[in-house]
Amino acid sequence: MFTNQLAITTPSLGLHPSHTLPEKIQAAASNGFSFIEILYQEIVDFGSSQTPLLNTHEAARSIGKMCSSAKLGVLALSPFKNFEGHISPLTERLSSARHWIEITSWLGAKYLQVPSQFDITNSSPDWDLMVQELRQLSELAATHSIKIAYEAVAWGSYIDTWEGSLRMVEDVDRSNFGVCLDSFHIAARVWGDCTTKSGVREDGESELKASLDRFVATCPLDKVFYVQFSDAERFLPPLTTDHRFYQAVIPSSLIWSRNMRLFPLEEKLGAYLPVLAIAEAWLKKKDWKGVVSMEIFDWRMRENASRRPDENAKRGIESWNKLVAALEASA
Repeated sequence: MFTNQLAITTPSLGLHPSHTLPEKIQAAASNGFSFIEILYQEIVDFGSSQTPLLNTHEAARSIGKMCSSAKLGVLALSPFKNFEGHISPLTERLSSARHWIEITSWLGAKYLQVPSQFDITNSSPDWDLMVQELRQLSELAATHSIKIAYEAVAWGSYIDTWEGSLRMVEDVDRSNFGVCLDSFHIAARVWGDCTTKSGVREDGESELKASLDRFVATCPLDKVFYVQFSDAERFLPPLTTDHRFYQAVIPSSLIWSRNMRLFPLEEKLGAYLPVLAIAEAWLKKKDWKGVVSMEIFDWRMRENASRRPDENAKRGIESWNKLVAALEASA
């Protein structure tokens, strides 16, 4: 019933320095994934590990060839962040964008992933300005046949819901500018709260249901480029100033995202987000047939080098199979 092609992000395969990009590529390819999403910093790290050293363009070309040899497509390069509405000169941001787009092209990737603006102290909420700048980004990407996957992050300064990202996509109005949906950002924004004992917002259940109902009723699937799934671990105790992951200047949902995102339905590790409800809306009711990508950030991978990329790839496949079984069993 669910025949979506699967992708996985490089952080989902390992976060320890010993988890090399070539090992991650092989792990994804040998465990049934069709695509991989690559973090920009991992390209830099790969280039600096080679003899002789490779610059970023050379590293990207080498990685692209590696993926091609493994019969693994490159879905996206990420994350090109804090672009729209930033107070820095647009010429500088477009110059940086040109570099990222070139790297995306050298990888053989289809998408450059762009999270919504979250540098609130150095950006403007001017909607028309953000539309105009993202339009220029899209047109620049189009010169390299690259698409922009725009993602509303839960800690976004001005856009933090799927509705906001869809509105932006419609206003930018370029065929290569579309939405990237992420189950974590949906749940963390309207349902979960890592700073409370319950881990759930007081009105979380009703707000999530309303959001998903609106999605099923109104979101045009031709504006969606791909979807990402992850679950998350409950903070026990809740996130407070004395928690080991706490950082005063970082939004709580961003701390949550960077440290405690799990593969869907990994309840034994503490997963508790309503991922099944989100998957029912996206994959079952809306009948999304496109790429499904796994994106997690599990602190265990960072602290335990023995959790190799191959093991993490198997976790991802097991999670997907469990999610599909739950969807098929639901009424």
